[in-house]
Amino acid sequence: MGPRLLLVPLGCFALLLPPPGAAEFSPSLDSDFTFTLPAGRKECFYQPMRKEASLELEYQVLDGAGLDVDFHLLSPKGETLVFDERKSDGVHTVETEDGDYMFCFDNTFSTISEKVIFFELILDNMGEDGQDEEDWKKYVTGTDLLDMKLEDILESINSVKARLSKSVQIQTLLRAFEARDRNIQESNFDRVNFWSMVNLGVMVVVSAVQVYMLKSLFEDKRKSRT
Repeated sequence: MGPRLLLVPLGCFALLLPPPGAAEFSPSLDSDFTFTLPAGRKECFYQPMRKEASLELEYQVLDGAGLDVDFHLLSPKGETLVFDERKSDGVHTVETEDGDYMFCFDNTFSTISEKVIFFELILDNMGEDGQDEEDWKKYVTGTDLLDMKLEDILESINSVKARLSKSVQIQTLLRAFEARDRNIQESNFDRVNFWSMVNLGVMVVVSAVQVYMLKSLFEDKRKSRT
């Protein structure tokens, strides 16, 4: 896909080219990606879709101050379908038409903190299952002689496939939650260590001052007469 111009929303002052991180995903049923979004940057991705298909997108901010990001989802016509402002996570499902859908993660409101973002795409009704069924029928003859019809076999296989896909999706989300919780714990650990050192320093200074004050109370300040 060639480079595209992305029109920045009102309030900005220039046109923004899709960054080098922008990518076009192949039409797979399930895909996920984790990336780092620098401070003051906006990253956009493109997903080609078919008519009457379904696009489900879930994202989470795993690390970064505030654990928040702006999210935009645009249709092939450039219409805004979803806009989340300063959210830490979100799940959105849209019925699609032919064309490339664009979704962007915006961290331009942050001037210091970068964000680590995880997102997952789940595509339904992309037309592959129907093609697989036709391929099965090409190699099967005399189905009326079988105890189980081809449709029953396909239904069982599709059921197992759907459950396995759901299991993989849940495991991926659990890993994302685990990564975010680990980042929060490490941040809290660093804060506890920092303030512990500050408290230790204050205690040492106070102890030294107290020793000095007590010592000065017992000093003989009378001058000897000559």
